[in-house]
Amino acid sequence: MNSRYEVVIGLEVHVQLTTRTKIFCGCSTEFGQGVNSQTCPVCLGLPGALPVLNRQVVEDAIKAGLATNCQIAPRSIFARKNYFYPDLPKGYQISQFELPICEHGWLDIETGESGKKRLGITRIHMEEDAGKLLHNSDNSSSVDLNRACTPLLEVVSEPDMRSSDEAIAYLKQLHQIVVYLGICDGNLDEGSFRCDANVSIRPWGQKELGTRSELKNLNSFRYIKQAIEYEVERQIDVIDAGEKVVQETRLFDPDAGVSRSMRGKEEAHDYRYFPDPDLLPVDVSADWIEQVRKNLPELSTAKLQRYQGEMDLPAYAAGVISSERPLAEYFEAVVKYYNNPKICSNWVMGEVLGALKDKKLEISACPVTPELLAGILIRIDDNTISGKIAKTVFEEIWQTGKTADQIIEAKGLKQVTDTGAIEAIVDEVIAANPGQVAEYRGGKEKLMGFFVGQVMKASKGKANPGMANQLLKKKL
Repeated sequence: MNSRYEVVIGLEVHVQLTTRTKIFCGCSTEFGQGVNSQTCPVCLGLPGALPVLNRQVVEDAIKAGLATNCQIAPRSIFARKNYFYPDLPKGYQISQFELPICEHGWLDIETGESGKKRLGITRIHMEEDAGKLLHNSDNSSSVDLNRACTPLLEVVSEPDMRSSDEAIAYLKQLHQIVVYLGICDGNLDEGSFRCDANVSIRPWGQKELGTRSELKNLNSFRYIKQAIEYEVERQIDVIDAGEKVVQETRLFDPDAGVSRSMRGKEEAHDYRYFPDPDLLPVDVSADWIEQVRKNLPELSTAKLQRYQGEMDLPAYAAGVISSERPLAEYFEAVVKYYNNPKICSNWVMGEVLGALKDKKLEISACPVTPELLAGILIRIDDNTISGKIAKTVFEEIWQTGKTADQIIEAKGLKQVTDTGAIEAIVDEVIAANPGQVAEYRGGKEKLMGFFVGQVMKASKGKANPGMANQLLKKKL
């Protein structure tokens, strides 16, 4: 914390929606296709082409609003945001201004620095994306309009953040929410989730906000943190040098670790907003809102609380498993087949995530289905196999897709639980290791691990470890 200045941060996050078609036309939104192959007269801004609103975009906006505690406006209006840029063929962007679809929301964050804190959300509005400029080696530029008219939600926060850590905590939670909702793939590299940060400083105790700089199009949590921290230090240096911070838009260069001035920061009046005459107001009924609310998935924060409360999972395990919706759904499916959440979570976090990381796979591609994993845990529970053999069974299931029972039967992995058979092995181990027996009886009780290991080795891992332990203690 700077002893002289308070940092003030507000974020504008652009969330690209996962609709199959664009916001005002039927063109595909698929990423990575040939240049200008997904365009039409509407995308290209040709005279006479009329936009038609995609209903799914409105529904996704309602979902985002409900998940971030916003009020959903019964009527919202599209506006034209007028500015000139080569990737904006119409000469304006269709957005929302005075009457957005969602307002007055909030998110609770938690950081080690500030603890739990509520951050306000000013508004969420619908808008179209612009195209993309391609800069060529001959110093010319081309325009790819595949992205033009792609549906976006812009989520505008209140200037409530006081550090880069708070900003990142807010962004990560918002990212998690939109991905959980299924309205955004959250891919920062492809620009599906990108952020503009408004940063200013003011003397401690001053209520009036300082002059802000806007950092544009940041698409990595690491770069956002670096950009904010650099900008704070830059503004402190400017003020300490007796100069004034200029309101401007700046671009962050992650390679150099610095931001550079791009242009003077525009105000709302610079865009000459006015209602779009080609689009009707968006009317959202109370019934529609309730229908969307009923179909919302359980979000990560609710899952986290339920896993710790109802399932009695440790905080760390609950946090990891609830962090991604597909992982949480996999875990809950395992619990349905084998109702012991703690053991299920141990295996999901250990064997499953370990194997996925090693193979560089997502949970959706895991060859060990929840039912197959539960089959292993059931056989550990009924003493058919030991925990050690279970790991071998898991590897076989991963490779073959067979059930635990099929593998146990085919490979003869059934655990030995016959007391007589284990006792005979214990007698052999004790007879073969007189020196260690003498040491153990002389007080070196740590050797029990050695004896158990010898029994397991002699039984090729099939002896029940608990029974082996009991018999060894009795015999020794």
